[in-house]
Amino acid sequence: MITKRIIPCLDVKNGRVVKGTNFQGLSDVSSPIELAKYYSDVGADELVFYDITASAEGRALFTDILKEVASNVFIPLTVGGGINTVEDFDRVLKCGADKVSVNSGAIKNPNLVREAAQIYGDQCVVLSVDIKRVGGEFRVFAKGGREDTGLEAIGWIKRCVEMGAGEVVVNSIDTDGVKKGFDIEMLKAVRAAVNVPVIASGGAGNAEHFQELFTKIPDMDAGLAASIFHFGEVAIPDLKALLKSNGIIVRL
Repeated sequence: MITKRIIPCLDVKNGRVVKGTNFQGLSDVSSPIELAKYYSDVGADELVFYDITASAEGRALFTDILKEVASNVFIPLTVGGGINTVEDFDRVLKCGADKVSVNSGAIKNPNLVREAAQIYGDQCVVLSVDIKRVGGEFRVFAKGGREDTGLEAIGWIKRCVEMGAGEVVVNSIDTDGVKKGFDIEMLKAVRAAVNVPVIASGGAGNAEHFQELFTKIPDMDAGLAASIFHFGEVAIPDLKALLKSNGIIVRL
């Protein structure tokens, strides 16, 4: 059985880590540099860094902060926000990212996934998808969950994986920040549709929610969360100990 990954997420706005509920009402948390170093030290398997307003504000991602974050961590770093061209991929990778997450940029130009995969390899291209239920359908949203694209999510994810996305981060807007648990129904649908690693995001409120995720979807690759880690509600070493005691394989 594959080792399950625990991944903290740094949502960065104006150079600070922020957190909201259902993608709304953002509040200041901490310095991304300090938090990244902390997570690297306490056993996080990877780290995700999102410049969450880059796409909505139509600008490039903050590279100065990213360089400092990358130099302070010794675990894989995935970076996203305002990734619209292969030049953006190149810039972010040169700042120290290991993988690049694309969301709104792929919606605007689906060929971006194929182009980036051909240049940098599938393992470098992470498709991030913000999904919300609309009229009984899983729908893709853009610009940090602000804009309904009209795209049906499962079909969109399959298409991008076929073009070369080597990993998928599934963000459930319905459960984001609510802390009632991961969106198991949605995640099962995505996991069944593709044969690349899938990372669950949105909804974790306690350590047991990760246990539920990996128990109900045994082939889920990773769980991602933000506020429960940022505010000390769940410590990563304690979470991993719980998972291990329940027969879930993690890196200690």
